[in-house]
Amino acid sequence: MDSLIIRGGNRLEGVLTASGAKNAALPILAATLLTAGACSLRSVPVLRDITTMLTLLSSLGAKIARRQDGEVLIESDSVQVFTAPYDLVKTMRASILVLGPLLARHGQARVSFPGGCAIGSRPVDLHIRALEAMGAVITVDGGYIVASAPEGLKGVDFTFDTVTVGGTENAVMAASLAAGTSVLRNVAREPEIVDLVRFLRAMGAHIEGEGTDTLTLQGVTTLNGAPYEVMPDRIEVGTYLVAAAATGGSLRVEGICCEVLGVVLDKLGQTGADLDEGDNWISLDMRGERPKAVDIVTEPFPGFPTDMQAQFTALNTVAQGTSRVTETVFENRLMQAHEMKRMGADIAIEGDSACITGRPSLQGAPVMASDLRASASLVIAGLVASGETRIDRIYHIDRGYENIEGKLQCLGADIRRIST
Repeated sequence: MDSLIIRGGNRLEGVLTASGAKNAALPILAATLLTAGACSLRSVPVLRDITTMLTLLSSLGAKIARRQDGEVLIESDSVQVFTAPYDLVKTMRASILVLGPLLARHGQARVSFPGGCAIGSRPVDLHIRALEAMGAVITVDGGYIVASAPEGLKGVDFTFDTVTVGGTENAVMAASLAAGTSVLRNVAREPEIVDLVRFLRAMGAHIEGEGTDTLTLQGVTTLNGAPYEVMPDRIEVGTYLVAAAATGGSLRVEGICCEVLGVVLDKLGQTGADLDEGDNWISLDMRGERPKAVDIVTEPFPGFPTDMQAQFTALNTVAQGTSRVTETVFENRLMQAHEMKRMGADIAIEGDSACITGRPSLQGAPVMASDLRASASLVIAGLVASGETRIDRIYHIDRGYENIEGKLQCLGADIRRIST
């Protein structure tokens, strides 16, 4: 099992290029099941979750070719298997996203309940209710969601009880082939959903309203294959910007539209960072200064993203002043705080909040990652700690960050991967 060894104390300085977004690529890969045509996807990141999704699609019968330049070619005309097995689905939450496309195009699907990070309850009941509203018959049998729609799906006017990213993605993919008009209300508005809608539109889907809380779809009988480039990863970019801020460094990231970062940039500005931006880049400079503490409350987009909470928690442990980080999306997503306390962080957990008093430095220590973003936060903590930090169970971080140690090394970090 691999671990990361970090000797902290170095400022991060340099230039990075944004990778393709994991959270956009996964639903887009699932959406290729909606067509018999060939799809050419560019900027698909090399990540464990992406490999799992490609393996899942291949197990269903899709033909897949991955090129060295990051392009993935997919043909789903030969899909004849409609079961997503537990052995694959257990490792990744996004596996549930094949449910809607299989049901819409083939009229049947059998998908194991998904796994992934241990960050709290993320029920799939909203996925199921949206598909049932379109006419699907769904039962649960032996840990599998068994769905059928032998007469096809029908357009529906459906309102989600709560905002759900995955539920929105499954519903919009299914509705793109449903007969008639669908109006999906209280949908998630994340940029990754906008990217999925744009890919579906490139395939021939009729969808309006992306970026708002209501999507209107006119179902079509077939979708075509299409070329598409996955959007840049706003969470990866945000993570490296926070790491640079925490270390008092400077960083320029190319290949990113600043609009998708939204409130994350606002919070970075509050730390005292000098920010500059262009059409396709952003830069941050702390001028060697220690960051100022910032309060965080996670919310669905356009609010502060839960996927950036752990990283700002790490920054706040070495910031000037006190801060309060409140997690409202997932109930177990402050677990990384306990590992940071092993490094000397002054953190008190109060319900769904972490009260943090910043210190000039942390102390390196052996720590263990509990989920994807917690892994990234422990890397940041290691970068600002004196001495050596060892992070175990980094298979979590490989699910969402492509070559994180290589990129940090290019910025001056003393970090290496070891196998034990």
